[in-house]
Amino acid sequence: MSPRKRRAFAIVGGLALLGLATALVLNALQSNLVFFFSPTQVVAREAPASGSFRVGGLVEQGSLQRESDGLTLRFAVTDTAHAVPVTYQGLLPDLFREGKGVVVAGKMGADGVFRATEVLAKHDENYMPPEAADAIKKAEQRAASTLQAEAK
Repeated sequence: MSPRKRRAFAIVGGLALLGLATALVLNALQSNLVFFFSPTQVVAREAPASGSFRVGGLVEQGSLQRESDGLTLRFAVTDTAHAVPVTYQGLLPDLFREGKGVVVAGKMGADGVFRATEVLAKHDENYMPPEAADAIKKAEQRAASTLQAEAK
């Protein structure tokens, strides 16, 4: 084989390996992406029907229920406009409370209940994920405009 053909095979082989490596990296990144949705978006079915995603907002007051096994919990995450029922089995963060900010990761069940695999609570009074804060602010604005329209 001539040196020219050897060089061409080396270049083609290198490009093929580079393409394969790129495809593997992109596939790994895509499978690890977890998108964030507000309860309003989940109720509007903007969230994926299958696959993992995150829901953020406030733990609805009076919604926390513990099952008899001590590890299974049921609660609702709200953005003050809509609420998403959540079930979680495991230990909760120490800062988890009703009325406080929370982000839950998991999948939506066929029955409309979000099956959380991870629960994240805000760590102080000043922190809330920007997406959750924006969702709550928009929901409050919609509720205020609805009340103003009904008052007229």
